[in-house]
Amino acid sequence: MIDRKAVLFRLYPTPEQAAQMAQIAGACRFVYNLALEQRRDWYRPGRRFTFASQCREVTQLRAEMAWLKACPVHTLQQALRDLDRAYQNWWAGRAKAPTPRRKGLNDSFRFPDPISLVVERTGASSGRVELPKLGWVRLRGWTALPGAIRTITVSHRAGHWFAAVQCEREVAEPVPSPLPPVGIDLGVAVFAALSDGTAIAPVNHGKTALKALRKAQRALARKRRGSANRRKAVQRVARLQKRVANARKDFLHKHSTIIAKNHGVVVVEALPVRSMSASAKGTVAEPGRRVRQKAGLNRAILDQGWGLFRTMLAYKLADRGGKLVEVPAAHTSQTCACCGHVDAANRPSQAVFVCVRCGHSANADTNAATNILRRADGALKPVEGYRTKRPDEAGTSRRAACCGSPEPLPFRAERMSAHFTAIRA
Repeated sequence: MIDRKAVLFRLYPTPEQAAQMAQIAGACRFVYNLALEQRRDWYRPGRRFTFASQCREVTQLRAEMAWLKACPVHTLQQALRDLDRAYQNWWAGRAKAPTPRRKGLNDSFRFPDPISLVVERTGASSGRVELPKLGWVRLRGWTALPGAIRTITVSHRAGHWFAAVQCEREVAEPVPSPLPPVGIDLGVAVFAALSDGTAIAPVNHGKTALKALRKAQRALARKRRGSANRRKAVQRVARLQKRVANARKDFLHKHSTIIAKNHGVVVVEALPVRSMSASAKGTVAEPGRRVRQKAGLNRAILDQGWGLFRTMLAYKLADRGGKLVEVPAAHTSQTCACCGHVDAANRPSQAVFVCVRCGHSANADTNAATNILRRADGALKPVEGYRTKRPDEAGTSRRAACCGSPEPLPFRAERMSAHFTAIRA
């Protein structure tokens, strides 16, 4: 069995290396957006744009643009690969239509050739990585690589550079775990209630940092666009948000590891987080009710990180021979775990469950977790999206107003000198 894992390192590039990395990220963003515009606006019946055809045009573009030729060609091709994968996911119904990448939000690039990639340890907690056209870049927080290097993705977040080293190794199939199963009810008042009676209290990292984040965002709103003070304010907001994300991820890692080590099968609800956290604002014709209360609930739901928690449980259980099962979430909190009677009156409050038929009383979250565990033997709710076919007309939901042959990348690039200047800056 092929096992793939990634190790994240923080990079400490020199000022010259940091400038070059920013240029590579900008070039990849430019190629991605240019190829997206070509597919979206210049598609015609009988004329398709593919990964291979756009790679050939990028080769022509590099021959004409010196600043684009200074970037590794593999990173530009991987940007086109990402776009092609985004379209495949859209056609399969797994994601929305691809959108343009933005500076400051999608600053990343990937090296796919393992022959040119080297990661070495230079100290107790330090090392270095060799990247094409960048040379050796220092890193901190050394962790042993779990296998042979396959790819390295360099990204820029909150003023820091990171390298995600994907490794691959051959491992034996894990033996099925003999540990007991458990059901988990995820919530806001209680982050996770297990069917064995264990309860995990929420930490609410986002709520803790909300006051400081609001202050930083108000200061950002008062800054003039394009000024140095605005760039500093943006970095301040990004640092706060990254601190919250790191704390949340640490919390989820610790508790998912404990659960995976002690249970062989974990049953959770297939919660539609996107629908649950949708805004109640409504429309002008039909305005929503209790909009501010719903906004607070949405923040609390997103602050828990349920989706990331399920992802962590899935791969940690798989490594130990366990399994994660998702079941329908409807009426788990209103069903009696003893007699199976379903009634909204069974739950008079958030924490109390009293069955109106048999009189069974228990903690409401523990009762729901027991019902979730029992549903593992029934039909499972599909996790994939509803759309399984590619649209009849591939390409776009937007068509160009004019007719004629599609405009190739090199000629389109000649009219975007303003973008070249912005990327070099």
